[in-house]
Amino acid sequence: MTHILSAVAWPYANGPRHIGHVAGFGVPCDVFSRHMRMAGHDVLMVSGTDEHGTPILVQAEQEGVTPQELADRYNRVIVEDLTSLGLSYDLFTRTTTHNHYAVVQEMFRTVHKNGYMVEKTTMGAISPSTGRTLPDRFIEGTCPICGYDGARGDQCDSCGNQLDPIDLINPRSRINGETPRFVESNHFFLDLPALADALGDWLRGRTGWRPNVLNFSLNLLDDVRPRAMTRDIDWGIPVPLEGWEDNPTKRLYVWFDAVIGYLSASIEWARRSGDPEAWRAFWTEESARSFYFMGKDNITFHSQIWPAELLAYDGRGSRGGEPGQYGALQLPTEVVSSEFLNVEGQKFSSSRGVVIYVRDMLARYQPDAFRYYVAAAGPESQDVDFTWDSFLRRTNDELVAGWGNLVNRTASMVHKSFGRIPVPGELADVDRRVLGATAGAFGTVGGLIESNRQRAAVAEAMRVVGDVNRYVSETEPWKLKTDPDRLATVLHTVTQAVSDCNTLLSPFLPHSAQQVHETIGGTGTFAPQPRIDEVTDLDDDSRRYPVITGDYGFPSWESHPVTPGTAIAKPTPVFTKLDDSIVEEELERLRDKP
Repeated sequence: MTHILSAVAWPYANGPRHIGHVAGFGVPCDVFSRHMRMAGHDVLMVSGTDEHGTPILVQAEQEGVTPQELADRYNRVIVEDLTSLGLSYDLFTRTTTHNHYAVVQEMFRTVHKNGYMVEKTTMGAISPSTGRTLPDRFIEGTCPICGYDGARGDQCDSCGNQLDPIDLINPRSRINGETPRFVESNHFFLDLPALADALGDWLRGRTGWRPNVLNFSLNLLDDVRPRAMTRDIDWGIPVPLEGWEDNPTKRLYVWFDAVIGYLSASIEWARRSGDPEAWRAFWTEESARSFYFMGKDNITFHSQIWPAELLAYDGRGSRGGEPGQYGALQLPTEVVSSEFLNVEGQKFSSSRGVVIYVRDMLARYQPDAFRYYVAAAGPESQDVDFTWDSFLRRTNDELVAGWGNLVNRTASMVHKSFGRIPVPGELADVDRRVLGATAGAFGTVGGLIESNRQRAAVAEAMRVVGDVNRYVSETEPWKLKTDPDRLATVLHTVTQAVSDCNTLLSPFLPHSAQQVHETIGGTGTFAPQPRIDEVTDLDDDSRRYPVITGDYGFPSWESHPVTPGTAIAKPTPVFTKLDDSIVEEELERLRDKP
């Protein structure tokens, strides 16, 4: 057994999440985590809502509420949506807890003490109309390196180079289009050049990463500069240094505090578990492994900034230093980044109405239909286009006609012929072949999931489903009424094969996996689901908030023999067949959005 940290990107709490978000971070991490638990590992899956930064402040003012009220509203919406999708967090929390503040400030103090936070005077972008600081990502312009018109103030997504807002040609505010004014301001910078050698050694030692992630990360080493870690803003975590912490307009950069959320959420989980030191097994043991799941726009922060912060905290840069109270913290084992999911040929854009919210998707369609689409056709290694026609076809042709039909006709034949799982006779070669195929798939499918090749993994699982469907066609149990012994053997065999396929598919399809388990006579919880708990802030009794958590006792990742004599009731369909009309209905919804 290995301790495995599943670190899921933190959704920003300025609105509900759309399906492109969860296709990048949520579903892939949940599939991985569910499988690793079944494979016998001790998994800690953590995340929460990211609630600081200028976008929250700006939107709160526009809506006439406080930043905390806005964050509270969307925290709850996101919690409910991710729970409905079946994401099995051990703890999904938020960045406005007292625990998070304390962990972030400890990280900053130690990084500063070790010499990797340097104070510099910089030119900050100010909105001429409001006087408020404009964050890097709220400024766009032309990249001075590659000429891309649409580069952000922190980096160019076209060439991947790190930028400062003042570097941009013709900079403009994404809020209102005005040209920012640049003024001098003192800030703390993470001294990336002093960490570059250690960071490079670590990156060059990575194996098995997706090529797009590793190549992008290595290219970042070509232009390593100090990175600002404080901002001129009054909404965020105070800078924990004398002369700074009481300054109402200086706060830690939201991306400094957000990535530390993986650690603070782990510590909060441990504190709530009754063993406050339990988090250390996932962070300080050399045998522990950690996997970070996000979209490609966040690679920089997870393969450069966060590892650099960990190296600085541990004192492993050129300036030396000693770890703080948490001890030496392990760097990521792998940064698992997905590409972008677009929709009907367009990029997702809530402001332009090109959006499908998670809540709307789950209100009209089964969660496993969407999860299957993400696993089978998601943006694992390249941008992909979600279309309603392809969603319809994959649901009907693969889930309904392939897997769902196999389950239903198997249970129906057993129910009609015996009423219970029959005792098999001697197996024929055809029986042994199909059972060998299902049992042998555990190693193949499991290995693909563990190497984060989920599209290939679910394709292999569905290929095995096809093998079982062909077995039924070959053996023709409906023609064996005059040979009850052979009929019993065939129906026992196909029931066992369905059970195996259900286990193989359960990380991808946890909602239907429970139904299939019950359809073939299983009892108890087969595919655990998350739940929402209302909790009190660990360090502030007056504050309550919802978290996602759960009790995740999983079956082992192997074939489990079905039990002869188990009663099988008349089944009901596992998946809902979609009418062709939904395509035009959904396209009309997209057209009608403002």
